[in-house]
Amino acid sequence: MTEETTRFTQFPLTPTQSEWLQSTIRDIPDFPKPGIIFKDLTTLLKNPDALRFVIEAMSEHFRQLRPDYIAAIEARGFIIGPAIALNLGAGFVPIRKPGKLPYSVERESYALEYGTDSIEIHIDAIEKGKRAVLIDDLLATGGTALAAYNLLTRLGAQVSGIGFVVELGFLNGRSKLPAAADVFALVKYD
Repeated sequence: MTEETTRFTQFPLTPTQSEWLQSTIRDIPDFPKPGIIFKDLTTLLKNPDALRFVIEAMSEHFRQLRPDYIAAIEARGFIIGPAIALNLGAGFVPIRKPGKLPYSVERESYALEYGTDSIEIHIDAIEKGKRAVLIDDLLATGGTALAAYNLLTRLGAQVSGIGFVVELGFLNGRSKLPAAADVFALVKYD
């Protein structure tokens, strides 16, 4: 690929950039169960040009929101969230699975296809009125992102943006997220 293709410069992404970025994502059929095609971002992450591109593009997209904090969801959101926070001069807030945070927490449960799951955040992770952008690797049905958004707003944060590397548009997860937030995905599969 050329430097022009692999170096982020502006939005919208060119068709060549979108195709290139999608080519760095591997499909894993029948994972975690038959009939599912898992979008594996580890192949994107090991490509330094693609990783730089994702971090630069997401940082630039959310720069105008001037976030005080970048919050990210365990585990893959932790890979890109801190780098975006550093680029924007923001703090980083982890949102984790239950039992992983050592201090007092707020918890939010959400529905899965076969049951429920939960995520937690420290009760003092964000001060009331501070601006936050939520980051994760992939938007599917929207349950995890909505739960994280609810946790952040319960603490008093102003969540103005929610960003993903990949959106599975056919699962309609975007419709569950608040209309007031800038919901952004670099790559969308319809």
